[in-house]
Amino acid sequence: MLTNTRLITLILLSYRYEANFKMKLAMIGFGQAGGKIVDKFLDYDQATGSGIVRSAIAVNTAKADLMGLDNVPQENRVLIGQSRVKGHGVGADNELGAEIAEEDIDEVQGAVDQVPVHEIDAFLIVAGMGGGTGSGGAPVLAKHLKRIYTEPVYGLGVLPGSDEGGIYTLNAARSFQTFVREVDNLLVFDNDAWRQAGESVEGGYAEINDEIVTRFGILFGAGEVEAGDEVAESVVDSSEIINTLDGGGVSTVGYAAEDVEPQGGDGGLLSRFTGDEPTDNLDTAHTTNRITSLVRKAALGRLTLPCEIEGAERALLVLSGPPMHLNRKGIERGRKWLEEQTGSMEVRGGDYPVPHSGKVASVVLLSGVNNVPRIKELQQVAIEAQDNIDEIKQESEQNLENLVEDDEDELEPLF
Repeated sequence: MLTNTRLITLILLSYRYEANFKMKLAMIGFGQAGGKIVDKFLDYDQATGSGIVRSAIAVNTAKADLMGLDNVPQENRVLIGQSRVKGHGVGADNELGAEIAEEDIDEVQGAVDQVPVHEIDAFLIVAGMGGGTGSGGAPVLAKHLKRIYTEPVYGLGVLPGSDEGGIYTLNAARSFQTFVREVDNLLVFDNDAWRQAGESVEGGYAEINDEIVTRFGILFGAGEVEAGDEVAESVVDSSEIINTLDGGGVSTVGYAAEDVEPQGGDGGLLSRFTGDEPTDNLDTAHTTNRITSLVRKAALGRLTLPCEIEGAERALLVLSGPPMHLNRKGIERGRKWLEEQTGSMEVRGGDYPVPHSGKVASVVLLSGVNNVPRIKELQQVAIEAQDNIDEIKQESEQNLENLVEDDEDELEPLF
């Protein structure tokens, strides 16, 4: 017969075994924005020890952009299009970006061949959708990877701000339409919802990249519990994330956090199983109310892609923070509230204990969203921009013809 101590040890070990299945990704940053975001993810990985990024690659047509990265290994920086653009980029021409990606896909594949695919859960292709290289090349790479590998291929696309110009809006609308068809799910971050008035372009993008990495870092890091750490009450692992993203479409992520006193030592760990009350136990009702409030703030606040949450096909809730500030009742209430708001029966939820954190944070992944005013607006502006570009082109051709042709048509061209 097992003693109580032995039984508790076995329970802890079984929970740790389940909880070790955190998401492991091969991240590929395509273009300038994509490369910088992947570089920032590596920085986050090193700072937190999360181990989300199993492998990181940066692909670009501009040599200077690759040289500006700090964390992506040199051997994983792939310069493409040298025969076409000589390392100077494609100048926001995403059709050229797509052509170069098609032509040089073997060079990208050479870097992907070094990825330990048996150790990853999915590929994540990160790209800014308003430029040329990432906007054109990311969908090409997604199509290529899906043809070769059985692992899911996700996209993380960054939409340009509406003040960035018509050509960037047109690029983003065309890339969005293509990218979402080629990936298993497209996670979207809209710069327009995050740029602050009066902010410098460089400072604004640095802030935005931090926001992206914070949200997706907690999401993909869920399930990470190493030996000696606290045990999640209701574990969220990579399979929960994959199931939520399964089915395709577009996804958005919400985030809300509140400062708390970090937990010292390992108080509260065994009380989950023995029922003992630790001396510093928090009021259960207060903890539950804080969690449900954070869930609402995350879902109804500033999403990575603003949208109406009603009609979302699937959702995933992750609560992170010191274990003493998390409880099953609060998570269950938050999950049920999400079911009511989205109308979906596919709502998953769990916690991600971080013992020494000074925050309790809620991350909500909404997948298969369809009521997205920003996308419709983007498409309308892009159509107008395309019409204007066509008109300007026709007018330019006519002006050139009027300039070079003589009035009496007496001159003959050389050939």
